[in-house]
Parts: sequence; structure tokens; C-alpha cells
Amino acid sequence: MIATDETPLLRARGLKKSFGHLEALREGNLIVNRREVVAIVGDNGAGKSTFISCIAGAIKPDAGEVFLNGNPLELGSIHAAMRAGIATVYQDLAMAPDLSVAENIFLSTEIRRRGIAGRLGLIDHKAMRARASALMDELGITTLGDVTATAGSLSGGQRQVVAVARAVSRAGELIILDEPTAALGAKQSQIVLDTIHAMRERGFGVVLISHDLPRVLDIADRIVVMRFGRVVAEVAPKGQTVRHIVSLMLGEQSAAEESAGS
Repeated sequence: MIATDETPLLRARGLKKSFGHLEALREGNLIVNRREVVAIVGDNGAGKSTFISCIAGAIKPDAGEVFLNGNPLELGSIHAAMRAGIATVYQDLAMAPDLSVAENIFLSTEIRRRGIAGRLGLIDHKAMRARASALMDELGITTLGDVTATAGSLSGGQRQVVAVARAVSRAGELIILDEPTAALGAKQSQIVLDTIHAMRERGFGVVLISHDLPRVLDIADRIVVMRFGRVVAEVAPKGQTVRHIVSLMLGEQSAAEESAGS
């Protein structure tokens, strides 16, 4: 299928997943457009992680379908998702602390030297540093000027940025971020949020899972609310309050809010 400007970057429809008798995902529907940040919020156990894992290929759903640029995605395959252009950054960043920023970005996808040296397995560190620096510039990342610095010397926010850059280098259309600011301070969180802004400006679609509702209201273009494995609401953040989002997450609305919406 040839994608047009009206074709969503991502469309997930009717995704379902059970683990034994537990229905973790009952009805997963989601649309993400280019240059858009869509936040998925919900209480613990709402099905958020199962939902994104089905999209990212880490879990094969029992039912449903996913399309990227209008083309059906092979479900249950991380490699298929990555080939299609989807990359996911989980809370466990899987960083090698003793390796450099550049080496972490190309971890397991190292650039080999040309000719016989490459066939012997020798790595082209200069090329990796150059490509890592170019990638940082492309993403508008200004907090990591030295790609030779070791990952262990970086702040939590900077490590998140490296993980995002690694995901972009391996995919390139849709980035899924699972709690990217968890356990980070205000300054470190802002580094990550600035990077998300930069990705959106450069045409990426971003799916963001976060419990940090004030920052979700600040950065998201749309907020998708899940409860008991279902998408129960979708709202634009403008004019919303944390209290109202929480009420949607818990299935509670005050009479005044219900009247205002009627």
C-alpha cells in the first residue's frame, strides 16, 4: 500500500491478549500520526505495557492487527517491527556502562571496517563516532557533546537520550518510550522531554507511556486513557487537568465535569 498524507503512521486495531484467565488487553485501538506525541496513561494493571509490547513485537496478541504506513505488520516479531520502522525504549535501558556513547548506540550492530579487516571482524570506531555525532545533531541533542564518553559517566537523563538515539538508529519512524522519566530529577527529565520534542519536529511519531501526568499534559498532542485492558478515553491535553485525567483513569467523574461535557 502507498501511504498518503492522510494515512496514519500507526494504526492498531482490536488487539487482545490473555495470560491464562487474565485478560490483560481486551480492546487495544490506537492511531499515531507523523510528528505526533501520543501518551498512553492508566493505573497499574491497565494494560499499557501489554499494549505497547504487542505493537513492538515483544508479545504476539491473540487477536487484532497493526498497520504501519498502511501496511500490515507481522505480529509477535521484534525484528519485523524494527524492519518496519518501530523501536522501543523500555525502562531497562540495557546500557554497557564501560562502553562509550557511540559504542552503546551501535551495540550489536557495530560498523565493520572495509575490506579484509572487516571480514576479520575489526570494528570501525571512527565511523561509529562520526555517525553517532551526526545522529545526535539530527535529533537536536545538545547535552551529549562527546560521544567517546562512557555510558557509566552519564546522568540518568543522558543515558535515556542515548537509548533513544540507539532506537532511532535501528528503526526510524515510530519510537515507543516506556516511562522515560521514571526516577529522574527535574533537570534530567527535561533533557528527555527536549529530545522527544526534537523527534517530533523531525517527523517521528512517538508513543509515550508515563505516570508523570503533569509532563504528559505538557508534551503530548493526544492522551489515550486505558482501564482494565481497554482504551476508555482519548482527549486533547489543552484545558485538561491532572485531576480530570486521573478521574478518567479510575472511571470517576464529578457531576460538574459530566455536566460540562454534555
